[in-house]
This record gives sequence, C-alpha cells and structure tokens, in this order.
Amino acid sequence: MSKKEGALLQFAPMQSSVDEGFWHRFSSLKLNKLGIDDSPLPIIGFYAPCSHSQVSNHLTLLAESLPSESSDSSLVPEPSSGNRNKCSVPGILYNTNTMEGFHALDKMKLLKEEAAKIWNDIVTGKAVEDCSMLSRFLLISFADLKKWSFHYWFAFPALMLDPPAALVNLRPASQWLSAAEAESLSTACNEWRNSKSTADVPFFLVTIDPQSRATIRLLKDWDACQSDAHKILFGFYDPCHLPNNPGWPLRNFLALISAKWNLKSVQFLCYRENRGFADMGLSLVGEALITVSEGWKDTMPNAVGWELNKGRKVPRCISLAQSMDPTRLAVSAADLNLKLMRWRALPSLNLSALSSVKCLLLGAGTLGCQVARMLMAWGVRKITLVDNGKVAMSNPLRQSLYTLDDCLNGGSFKATAAVESLKRIFPAVEAEGVVMAIPMPGHPVNSQEQESVLDDCRRLSDLIDAHDSVFLLTDTRESRWLPTLLCANTNKITITAALGFDSFLVMRHGAGPFSHAHGFNAETAISSSSDVHKIKDAKGKHRLGCYFCNDVVAPTDSTSNRTLDQQCTVTRPGLAPIASALAVELLVSILHHPEGIFAEGDISSNVIGTSEQPLGILPHQIRGSLAQFSQMTLVGYSSSSCTACCDTVLSEYRNKGMEFILQAINHPTYLEDLTGLTELMKSATAFSLDWDKDDDDGGGDEDCVEI
Repeated sequence: MSKKEGALLQFAPMQSSVDEGFWHRFSSLKLNKLGIDDSPLPIIGFYAPCSHSQVSNHLTLLAESLPSESSDSSLVPEPSSGNRNKCSVPGILYNTNTMEGFHALDKMKLLKEEAAKIWNDIVTGKAVEDCSMLSRFLLISFADLKKWSFHYWFAFPALMLDPPAALVNLRPASQWLSAAEAESLSTACNEWRNSKSTADVPFFLVTIDPQSRATIRLLKDWDACQSDAHKILFGFYDPCHLPNNPGWPLRNFLALISAKWNLKSVQFLCYRENRGFADMGLSLVGEALITVSEGWKDTMPNAVGWELNKGRKVPRCISLAQSMDPTRLAVSAADLNLKLMRWRALPSLNLSALSSVKCLLLGAGTLGCQVARMLMAWGVRKITLVDNGKVAMSNPLRQSLYTLDDCLNGGSFKATAAVESLKRIFPAVEAEGVVMAIPMPGHPVNSQEQESVLDDCRRLSDLIDAHDSVFLLTDTRESRWLPTLLCANTNKITITAALGFDSFLVMRHGAGPFSHAHGFNAETAISSSSDVHKIKDAKGKHRLGCYFCNDVVAPTDSTSNRTLDQQCTVTRPGLAPIASALAVELLVSILHHPEGIFAEGDISSNVIGTSEQPLGILPHQIRGSLAQFSQMTLVGYSSSSCTACCDTVLSEYRNKGMEFILQAINHPTYLEDLTGLTELMKSATAFSLDWDKDDDDGGGDEDCVEI
C-alpha cells in the first residue's frame, strides 16, 4: 500500500476505572473539608502500558488520586514517581452539590477548556518537558452522600488534526523491525521501564542506528536524535490491546509532533508489555501521514473526548451502599447530619470532642432512654448506663429503648436491655450497662448490708472517675446526692434533669470547690457576709451551684409510705423528651465553650443576639412548664452550707472516705449538722416579725419593713 493510499487513522478510546477507595476518600474530603465548595479540584489518574493481549489497561483513580484531608495541606494531590505500573496523569474534578447542577454543566465548554490547557502546554513547550500533560483528563461528578451513590463522567480531551492523519502499514513491532533491531529495542525498553527516573515517563523517542542498536531518549532530547543514518520512532505507553488500533494517547502526541517539529510522516511505537517485560509481538509500529493545512497551529484545534457508557453519551453511576459493611454504612449515615452542619450552620462544630467524650447515665428510665438516644444523635459514641431496675409492662410506652419482649419473664434489667437496644439502633456505639443500686442518704443499712453498700459506693466512684460527663437522671432526690458529691470531688461535667407532673428542671452543676480553672483556685474565697452563702473564685465570680445548693434540708427517704401515684414518676408524656433534649444540648454547649465547666451562667434575656458562642448561650438552669408552655433560664450560686458540694462536706469526705458516706446514709441529720443547716433552721424558727398596727405612729412609709 502506498502512502497516498493510507487509511484514516483510528484510535481506541481511553477507558476509565474508579476504585471504591477513591469515592470513600472523596466522600470524607467533601464532608470534612470541602463542604459546599464546588471549585475545580486537581486530581491524579494512573495508567500503564497494556500488559495482556486480550485486556486493555484503564486510566484508574485511586484514593491517593485525591489530596489529603489534613488541614495544613493544599488541595493538590502528591503525584507518584518511579512506579512503572502507575504513570501519573494530571486531571481536574468538577463536583456539583446537586443533581440538577451536574446535568446543567456545560460539558463542551469544560472539554474545550481542558483541551486549551493541553494546547498551551504544546505551544509553550511544557509538554515536551513534562509529557504527562498530553494526557490531561476531566471528571465531572455528583456525590449523593446520603445514598452513597456517585454519578460521574470522564473526558479525555484529544486535539483533532485537520484533516485527520492517515495510517500506513500498522504491524507488530517484531514484523516491522529486523530481529536484531527488535531485540535491541526490547532491551532498551526494559531498561527504560526499570529505571526509577524514566519508568513512568509515557512518551519518548527511539533511535535505531545502522548497527541495529536502539536508544531511548526523552522528548526534550529531540535535537540529539537528528541523524540521517538513524531511524526515529515516536514511542508511547499504549494502554490499548487491539492489534489494529493505537491507543488514545497517540492523538495528542501527533498534535505535538506536528505543531513543534512540523513533521509530515511519523513512525510511532505503541509500546505494550507481557508480564512486566517489553513484548515486540504485542507492541505495534505504524506510520502516520499528517497533512494539516497552513496556519493549522495558529489557532487551537477542535477537541473530542467524552467517554461513552456502553456506546451511549451518558454518565455512569455507582452505588457503594450494597458493598459496604452495614456497621460502616451506619457510622457514615449517622455522621452525615453532623458533618453537614459544618458546611454552613456550624463550621466550628468539634466532632472529635463529641465522639471521644465518655458519658455516664445514672438512671435508664424515661429520661435515661431519651438522653442516650440524643447523645448518639450528636455523635457521642461512649455511653454507660447504670440502673438496678427491671423493665415493667408500663415502661415501653414512655421509655423508648424497651419493647414488650423486655418485660417478659419478670423483665430484663434496664441497664442491659437499654444497651442491647442502643446497639441494634447503632452498632458502632460503645455502650455498657451496669446493674447497680446507688446508695442514698435517709436509707439506713444494717451491718449485714454495709459491705455491699460500700462496694456500690466504690464502684460508683470508679465509674465517675472513668467518665468525662455524668447525667443524673434518677427519679428520687436522694439518689442524686452521692453522685453529686463524687462529681464535685473529681470536677466532672454534671448535668441533672428532674421532672414534675408538668414542669421540669435541667441544670449543669458548677465546678467543685477544690477545682482549678486557668491557673487559679476555683474555691478561694467565701463571702464574709453572714447572710450571703455564695462561694466566690479568685476572680470574684460566684461559683455555680449544684442540685442541692438551694436546699435547706438534707436529702431524706422520699419513697417510703407513698401511694402508688407518688411512687411512680407521674408526668405528662411530652415532658421527658423535652428535658432530655435540653440536657444533651447543655452538654454539647459546655464541650464547645472555651471555659467549659467553669463558664458563667447565661440568662437568655440579657444576651439575646449578643452571644459570641457558636451554639448560643450556656445557661446554668433551665426551668420549664407545660402548663404555661413556658421556659426560663436561671442562675443559682453555690452555697457554703450545701450538703453535697460545699468545701466542708468535700473536706470531710476526703478525710474520712467511706466512713463519711455511711454516716450520711445512716443518720438523717448528719449532713445538716455538719453544714450548719441545723443551726440555720433553729434560727429561722426562732425568728418572728412583730407588726405594729398602732395608728399613733402615723403609719408612715418609714415604718414598713421590706423583705
């Protein structure tokens, strides 16, 4: 066949392959760093020469194709070098935030823009210095992170010669070359591929001298190849396996050859391998005739390149939901809402603080069930529930973690049944149930029970030590005393939720009297005024009180001699979810406040619109009423006579330990005597007001007493 009879040169299209790891990493990058930013993202693709006679290689995207998530790194991935099986190719990713945006992308414009980059690299000579620029690619996508499905479409921009190149005599390299030339070229290619400096350089020059010796050079060494006695082949790594068609990378290579060196006849080598070694039987050598018109290179050529999907011009779609481990899928889905918060509404949301905080829930009843679920919704993963009760038939309707099955055969222990339910809801939760009674003042114990009660005290102390935050969710006042004491002693975040029939209290306890904040003692001064019992810190700020600070009596037995309606927690059904939600929101706000447990109590009326904290105000107490559909925030300061958190009580506990606790449990007035409440009540009883109603004094305003 003569050159004039050359057939149209046809190229095998580049094929794409996306590893699942790419989509997993992109999902994480999108949620954690990119957010709603839909700016073009540089990525890197990888391909290698064909290595099998029946299978073409693909341009592949891996997890490492994307930039790192680390905050101190740029959004540019690090290209690999020296890997013979991973030739790096620069690409660009356009990911849209909506499916509508994906379909609305101007695909021809995007293709033309990427083709213009390739053409500019050719004209400026950059493609000669870095030949991977000839294989630039484009990827558009929409990631549905809720369903774990990804819509995407590749484009491999190829500059079109006008008129197209003609092909002359495409044959296997072993037939085109002499045996000596083929052997020498095979050796040279293997050396090129085994060198770290050239293994991943996909375009190169081959010269064969009269002695059949083959030499491979970089494109920038074009001038050194000029010799009439040498054959010159323009080689490239061909991912295609077809015997009658060269691969897609040759298209832009021919455009470079024509534009830079103005050649009309080009002999090219489609380099292919077999089991990692050069195979001259699979590799092809052909001649292309280029007859572009005058002035062809003065303007950018037209470009083609959108990948077909089963012969159609439509995007591809992949769903990873079916292939993912259910637990991993549950974790991703659970975190989705929280990570989306950081896109716009709450960029400062600290998910690591939430996922690492260890929460201890004392009480697994109506409040405990709701709090546990709310904590999981906020991303808390470490939850321990303490309760010694069993699930009764009346529980499942109000206590959301239990079902009828938990009530059968005498009922399951609430602590263990709640944990099993939490794990069914979210398998990744690290939940533990502890069946244990909480020792209470006003509930005396005999000598036979004493050691068991002390064991419970020690166990509760160990549990509090092992956790960062404690929720007091029990249904009696006295059951909150010992946890309050232990939390104040160890300075734990402590939150109480308590219910009435149609009212509730949610509060955070202040720091303990012996705690330290910002280099100063939180308890350094007590007001010298005899009628003020507010403990101050070193800055003169009042320390916030605990649940017992406003009481003038010690906690006593509130369960004996009670009618049925007094024994049960009789409340309006909607009250517990409201109080539970507020309790968890209070914890989240504490974790995000720079002062943490030492933060002052905010009152909504004086900071509306002025709070500098991302989650708004951080109140001390929240009291609500369903009867009035109202809610208020209050501040209550610590008392020097508090039976649970004052320095007198804590000092006594530190000095006497379990002996002190036994005294408090067995002797009803012990705490009142210790803290001075007994004397206070005597004084209050002896106090009386004499109202002078004698009109002889004139009844003036100066005689009125303001109380």
